[in-house]
Amino acid sequence: MIQTVIFDMDGVIVDTEPVHRYAYFKQFGELNIPVTEEMYTSFTGFSTRNTFQKLKEFFVIDHEVEDLIQRKRTIFNDAFDSKADLELLEGVENLIKDLHQNGVQLILASSASKVTIERVFSRFKLHDYFTHVVSGEDFPKSKPHPAIFEHAASLSIAPKVSCIVIEDSTNGIKAAKAAGILCVGYNSIHSEAQDLSQADFVINHFNELGFETVTNIDSKLRNN
Repeated sequence: MIQTVIFDMDGVIVDTEPVHRYAYFKQFGELNIPVTEEMYTSFTGFSTRNTFQKLKEFFVIDHEVEDLIQRKRTIFNDAFDSKADLELLEGVENLIKDLHQNGVQLILASSASKVTIERVFSRFKLHDYFTHVVSGEDFPKSKPHPAIFEHAASLSIAPKVSCIVIEDSTNGIKAAKAAGILCVGYNSIHSEAQDLSQADFVINHFNELGFETVTNIDSKLRNN
């Protein structure tokens, strides 16, 4: 029986991807580096640090990674604060509340920085629902490396077999599976370029999940 649900944030709880995209491409323009759509998509699930570390392997960028990170965060934060229409993804708030009210432990494991996570959690008053928040900036390697999910599972009240991850990206799903954790792939309109085929279970809307569905999903998968 599933006792702990580990949520990704971007693309699962809230869609900040357009804000990240705006910040990144504005900075790419400032740096005069021709990042293609294909390359940008391949960074999905990466921390900001790992994104710029990878970019420095492809392009001549004189700036230090730390300076690049701070510039990107400045652009992102300014855009985030001015984006009045930013909302939680449809149905996810009801799912979070349903699971929490029924005693399921919720943990966040996001590639986002602690500052960005705090901005989202404060804006949408999510702190009370999650026992732990894990940021990708604390790990040297980003998803698909399993470290972030392995750490999240270590914070669970239950064994790893009683945990499940909800992810919307190829790299996130690969990370969950590499960590040996069941994974629900969220096939949203924002996941069109992502491969969810490695997920154990795929949903198109959060109304497909609830306390009963989530907690018994491991039994359902074993019986299929």
